[in-house]
Amino acid sequence: MHKRIVAAIQKIPRGKVSTYGAVARAAGYPGAARQVAWALHGSFGLAWHRVVGAAGEIKLRGDSAIEQRLRLEGEGVTFRGRRVNMSRHEFAFSRK
Repeated sequence: MHKRIVAAIQKIPRGKVSTYGAVARAAGYPGAARQVAWALHGSFGLAWHRVVGAAGEIKLRGDSAIEQRLRLEGEGVTFRGRRVNMSRHEFAFSRK
């Protein structure tokens, strides 16, 4: 499961984001959003900042949330208030 989740996260290109739920579905585990969070927590070298909550919400808190937003803005991702502009930046995984 971990390998498939990591592989899905690695497909998200620079300047795009995906939700925890969409990553789980792309990995073949619908409903496993929490496992995506655990995979991010336990992996090194992943573009963790490209995974956001539903509707583009940054789920992290404190300094981590600030870092995530700064990394996304550095890749050209725009925001609507506190949420990622998902209509412009949401990555669509290809269907198998």
